[in-house]
Amino acid sequence: MTALITLSHGSRHPEAAASVEALTRAAGEEAGVPAAAAHLEFSSPALGAAACDLAAQGVREAVVVPLLFTEGYHQRVDVPAALKSAAAESGLTLHRARGLGTGEDMAQLLAQRVPAGAQKVVVYSVGSSDARANAVVAQLARRVGELTGCAAEVSFATQPAPAALTDTATAHEAAHGEGATREVVVPLFVSPGLLLDRLTKSSDNEQSSPHRTVLPPLGEALAGIVARRFKEVAHA
Repeated sequence: MTALITLSHGSRHPEAAASVEALTRAAGEEAGVPAAAAHLEFSSPALGAAACDLAAQGVREAVVVPLLFTEGYHQRVDVPAALKSAAAESGLTLHRARGLGTGEDMAQLLAQRVPAGAQKVVVYSVGSSDARANAVVAQLARRVGELTGCAAEVSFATQPAPAALTDTATAHEAAHGEGATREVVVPLFVSPGLLLDRLTKSSDNEQSSPHRTVLPPLGEALAGIVARRFKEVAHA
């Protein structure tokens, strides 16, 4: 049987690895196959160790689904290198699947998370040094806006935030709700992260706008997409 391996970027956040593990279990259950989580950096196990563990269980072949949204440096360079090294280390035949992406299935998932009554959606992403990667996230935000009927924009954690994420409400607005926009921030994050914590803490500040809601990371909600990425390769 072909196994599933998820490959995340990895994070120093203490809850990130457990979140990826939970997503991986859910995706494996949906696909009906053994599943293991691996990480490019910061978290354990690395892809080679995860592949060796599956090989010790009798697995001979696996599909690796990168838990990455864009075709940035990690997707183009780090993932292929990690697959080559892990295949040599473990003896497994490793097939690379598409990453999570920013396509229609992702847009539909993000739109479903936006609560009724929202007027504005901000898709909050880590951001990339690759302008093309940032452009496809901006396109995703526009599509989420179309699906929800909300005004929409994108904000990148590694770039200066738009005014929407930095402005604070005046005392008059806080007291009377005048001019308020019900804004929902949808993180394009697989798991908890330090950059996401920074935004959440800012929004929890008593001086911040009471009309903004920051949703949690995607986590197990991605299981269906991960299972589909696996099946595209395993059942090809």
